[in-house]
Amino acid sequence: MAITLTNEEKRILKNVSIPPRPEVLIQFSQETKKPEPNISAIANILHADIGISAAVLQVVNSAAFRRSREIESIDQAIMTLGLKRLVPLVKAVALKSTVGHNSAMADFWEAQTEIAQYASVLANALQKPSLANHAYMLGLFHFVGVPILNQHFDDYEKIISLADESGWDLAAVQEMAQYKTNHATIGSLLAAQWGLPKIMVYVIYYMHDVEGIFSSGELDSTGLGLLSILKVARHSAFLKANPDKEDPEWQAVQEDILDFLKIDESELSDLILSIDE
Repeated sequence: MAITLTNEEKRILKNVSIPPRPEVLIQFSQETKKPEPNISAIANILHADIGISAAVLQVVNSAAFRRSREIESIDQAIMTLGLKRLVPLVKAVALKSTVGHNSAMADFWEAQTEIAQYASVLANALQKPSLANHAYMLGLFHFVGVPILNQHFDDYEKIISLADESGWDLAAVQEMAQYKTNHATIGSLLAAQWGLPKIMVYVIYYMHDVEGIFSSGELDSTGLGLLSILKVARHSAFLKANPDKEDPEWQAVQEDILDFLKIDESELSDLILSIDE
């Protein structure tokens, strides 16, 4: 697996600002990577950023995580979830607070949060609980290239309008023709820079380049599982917002995903209905 950039893409990307990780996330990552992480130190690091700590608590108490009892503190979140589950959530909410977080992007982040929640619930519903946390982080991260490009190109609203009308698969093609890069490439580079798992970087990179992806070997079974969950989550969000429209992005990959997940259209409909509930 590899991310390949053209020379023209490299030139364009030099002028696209990918935001650095905030200091609190750097400290958090350094501590969690130690052979014996200090739980108290980790809690203190997160407490130092009120916005991130509050957002983490909001996420772990959301429907996506199905907690029977409310988690009231970061210390309790660490003890209840464990670091392996907490790390991707902290990265996800740190990203949201860093990239394009302004009133103009409020609807965008609301949509990504919904997709992230759908993805987490889906992972559990599909009996893939080990993917639930990565699915949530992928749901929140996967379109981060959109606000970055929106900040960089004055006419990017036209791309967003095209995507609203004809889907993001086509919009990604138009991005490449117009800007010599697209939001999937930018998003995968940011994911790599922020230290996300490599498999997630590749899923973001290939999320619109889906023709033959289930047989090409570019993604392993974990990557294909995450891609499938992401696509179903996006399709679920699309149907909720556009109940009378056809989803072109889903049509392009529906057959491969149903085969991979070993479910039929009726089972998919039941699954999507259960997510909404």
